[in-house]
Amino acid sequence: MAMISPRVVCFGELLLRLGAPGNQLLLQSPTLDVHAGGAEANVGVSLAHFGHDVAMISVVADNPLGAAVAGELRRHGVDTSRVRRSDGRMGLYFLTTGAGHRPSEVVYDRADSAFASARADSYDWPALLQGAQWLHLSGVSPALGMEAAQATLAAARAANERGIKVSFDGNFRPKLWERWGGDAKAILRDLFDCAHIVFADYRDIGVVLGGEFNQAEPQARVDAAAAMAFAAFPRLQYMACTQRTAHSVGHHSLGAMLLGRDGTRALAPAEELTDIVDRIGGGDAFAAGVLHGLIEGMDAETTIRFGLAAGCLKHSIPGDFNPVGVADVMALMGEGKFDVRR
Repeated sequence: MAMISPRVVCFGELLLRLGAPGNQLLLQSPTLDVHAGGAEANVGVSLAHFGHDVAMISVVADNPLGAAVAGELRRHGVDTSRVRRSDGRMGLYFLTTGAGHRPSEVVYDRADSAFASARADSYDWPALLQGAQWLHLSGVSPALGMEAAQATLAAARAANERGIKVSFDGNFRPKLWERWGGDAKAILRDLFDCAHIVFADYRDIGVVLGGEFNQAEPQARVDAAAAMAFAAFPRLQYMACTQRTAHSVGHHSLGAMLLGRDGTRALAPAEELTDIVDRIGGGDAFAAGVLHGLIEGMDAETTIRFGLAAGCLKHSIPGDFNPVGVADVMALMGEGKFDVRR
């Protein structure tokens, strides 16, 4: 009998992305391309394509938009039985994809969505987390308002009480926090304190713990930030991050680091990303790749290389999701990675 992979549960808002076609400006023509997305859902979809048993916890609008987004997750193999329908609207965001010297731009329209308005005490965490071995969260959810922040904290604490490992992506969104005056530093610190692994770099640690990292080299800044994080958060075992250099909108260099409390320090050398199709969701694809490595018991170097390769592949695929399998990622890590596969 085939063994079921460890269950991963993701909690966060499901969104609709409305994007200007190609490299047009927003509403330059009366057409928008529509994709489903959301930081936590992006991770869940990737893990499902890597063969893991994944469930999504969320609240969507009780209308055709909510049904469509939930249906899209199911199409990618994610269990949506824990997605609740409610009165309210779907969260939206509008994307203008940059080109040349013009950067991409995101406009959020997610205030008072069904997810953001859901009461924190409306989630039955013991039931929702049943069977889970990992819970994935991000800093986007608590930035949406007090109810969402309290729900995210309750989820993380319930996971800790049940021995479920928490994966947390910092995803600091200052404009969302400013909209409702939330205490980002205090809330994010509490979430970091619940995490087994955080996807964060020295800038995120600076927000949460204060201080500046002035080392000359970016990798040295990450090393110093990780040491501070491990000292502050006893439960934390790993910190992972990418290191991006943007040469232009369509040409980036992307490397990655994985640091462990036990002294683990694994580096994935930078890859050159040219002719980028869509970078939205690249960080989520990276996070899913690293989680896959940890769940499967890969060594640290293979884990971070797998995560980086997954993130790189996402840059070639339109939409928020990264619907590639393990074989696709492993092929990018191997020799002849650009050969035609027949």
